[in-house]
Amino acid sequence: MNVISESEQRTTTTPAGSMFGLAGPSQGSSEVSTWRVELGANAGTPVHIIDREQVWMLVSGEMAVELEGETGSVRAGQAIVVPAGAVRRLASVGGPAQALVAMPVGGKAMLPGGEERIPIPWAE
Repeated sequence: MNVISESEQRTTTTPAGSMFGLAGPSQGSSEVSTWRVELGANAGTPVHIIDREQVWMLVSGEMAVELEGETGSVRAGQAIVVPAGAVRRLASVGGPAQALVAMPVGGKAMLPGGEERIPIPWAE
């Protein structure tokens, strides 16, 4: 049994929030990466693209979701499937929010219109 705990070494903090790496290739998972995201009040991710499908499961708060030009929201107890290659932005609404995220290993991030594939450290 491989129990994985959050650690400082596997935590990344950006202006958008903090990502706490859990399962991933560096932690013995060969197929799925998982992490916990904390967004502060009224904080949001940049507009970006991930080349793997992701499932965001909100555990607290609410997030506004912009996905391929559509807008909506997801609340604690709900999940949203974000397709691979979709232009997206997620932001907390009315206070902080937390989500658990899962995706197949090997995902890379990109900016819309960009060519560079950026590794996702908390998912490796």
